Amino acid sequence: MTDTHAAHEGAFNAAVLAASLIGEHAADTVEILNTLPPPDAADVMRLLPREFAIEILDKPELDFGAEIIEALPRHVAAPLLAGMSADMAADIVQQLDEPAKTELLAGLDAVSRGAIVGLLAYPENTAGAMMTTEFVSVPSNWTVEQTLQHIRKVERTRETVYAIYLLDPFTRRLVGAVTLRRLISGEPSANILTLAPTREPITTFPLIDREDVARLITRHDLLAVPVIDKAGHLLGIVTVDDIIDAIIEENTEDVQKFGGMSATEEPYMQIGLLGMIRKRGGWLSVLFVSEMLTASVMQHFEGELEKALVLTLFIPLIMSSGGNSGSQATSLLIRSLALRDVKLADWWRVMLRELPTGLILGGLLGVIGMARVVMWQKLGIYDYGEHWMLVGLTVAVALVGVVTFGSVAGSMLPFALQRVGFDPASASAPFVATLVDVTGLMIYFSAALLILRGTLL
Repeated sequence: MTDTHAAHEGAFNAAVLAASLIGEHAADTVEILNTLPPPDAADVMRLLPREFAIEILDKPELDFGAEIIEALPRHVAAPLLAGMSADMAADIVQQLDEPAKTELLAGLDAVSRGAIVGLLAYPENTAGAMMTTEFVSVPSNWTVEQTLQHIRKVERTRETVYAIYLLDPFTRRLVGAVTLRRLISGEPSANILTLAPTREPITTFPLIDREDVARLITRHDLLAVPVIDKAGHLLGIVTVDDIIDAIIEENTEDVQKFGGMSATEEPYMQIGLLGMIRKRGGWLSVLFVSEMLTASVMQHFEGELEKALVLTLFIPLIMSSGGNSGSQATSLLIRSLALRDVKLADWWRVMLRELPTGLILGGLLGVIGMARVVMWQKLGIYDYGEHWMLVGLTVAVALVGVVTFGSVAGSMLPFALQRVGFDPASASAPFVATLVDVTGLMIYFSAALLILRGTLL
């Protein structure tokens, strides 16, 4: 790839770069095109062989397929869209602005246009939206030889031929599925239905969420799952590579939400300054306003702080410990809810687990905190005053309370969000930390009032 990189590192020349890319792997070409502005990438695509250009556009790793299609002349872009797999073409068309969307759809043949428009009708992130309509299906009364001949004819226009779906010759309902491996080992004159398992094929419906489809494919170890309507007619298939792409996208969204920002589909380097501000500014402002409650709590205990200034030394320690324990619990529960290890009805069982867990972890940190006060006092590193033992005990008791509250609150928050219809991943680490910061201060100062009353307070 050295010559290729050299071609676009110097003065851009679309013809030179296109010539150097011919014969390369599509995945490697996508990486190079991703480094170019969309208009330049479109100039290169226009000069590539049609089949190679279609293969590149079919790669989900291509960052701006819609921008490339829009930049191409309509008479060039339409055949490329028609040659793409229907699900990937629908994704691109969905991202197009008007009038480009209408113009390109009008330039497609009736079959391609119908397939794309049909996929666009399904809600985003459902089986219907991500399925492909390019599968192999044959009447269930065909022979093995007839089926093999059909596969030879249509193979180049199908996304996968690893499974052949059998349809009732009269009702067109899905009645079975045969793997390619079983097919090629069958007798040429045998009826293809005799090769299919006697059990009902594993199927899903078009409005099922993509996460549920992913679980279905994983549970049954499938390469593809057929999507049917209520009458049992085959609408399309969701392949395992589509599921992998969906899982990566879903995990990316969850990580972004958990980091305290709105999910974004664009690669980091492709997000403009205003887009970055919009994605991060809202959550950051909400968290900032929430943190103002911390200042309010400290103002409420201002008198106690003036009497026992030594207590302020441990505020960061107390707040961070509670936030960390809450974030740990939230991370565990978001993942468990996503994998269906726990259900909404299990909230009380989770609480009963997190309560002793928080007490033990808080006790562990309390011992460490107490030991720190004793060591610093005995070694002369810092003088906490004549009531240093009570100060250490206050820190220890506060840590037990704060860590326990953080564990319980952090584990319950995902349940609460899911109960009201929000994504549990919205229980971001910063949000949990903010919640525990405020309550942690109240627990800390309440413990100080209880233990230090009559001495420092």
